[in-house]
Amino acid sequence: MSEIKIGDTAPDFETVDDTGKKVKLSDYRGKRVVLYFYPKDDTPGCTIQACGFRDNYTLIADKNAIVLGVSPDDVESHQQFKQKFELPFPLLVDVEHGICDTYGVWGERTYNDRTFMGVHRSHFVIGEDGKVIDVQYDVKPADSIELSIKTL
Repeated sequence: MSEIKIGDTAPDFETVDDTGKKVKLSDYRGKRVVLYFYPKDDTPGCTIQACGFRDNYTLIADKNAIVLGVSPDDVESHQQFKQKFELPFPLLVDVEHGICDTYGVWGERTYNDRTFMGVHRSHFVIGEDGKVIDVQYDVKPADSIELSIKTL
């Protein structure tokens, strides 16, 4: 995994969101972006993280920021997860894990004594100019929200 560091220009990408609409990171220049990566829709830790961002979304928006969630799930899975928990921000599709690879969050993981390839829960706070102002690899779900808001 190649790691992104504070001060780096956030790598641009293009994908689709939970509605199938094309999205590029560069579309959000001029706003701060909390770009968070999570392993799987509707699992315990991922739900804690997503709902934490949901519950603080107004505070985040007041800081000229938006939230973008990224996982290897498809559009349909994202739609169900977003609807079930009333998430007010886009969930981005990364089925082939290209964005995850670029940000250094895809790699070997171990869970219940099973080793597999997957997403390491992480987040990046990106400034209005596209530069990374905070990086948290392997962050705990609840800490992700608190640390993101602190940085904003």
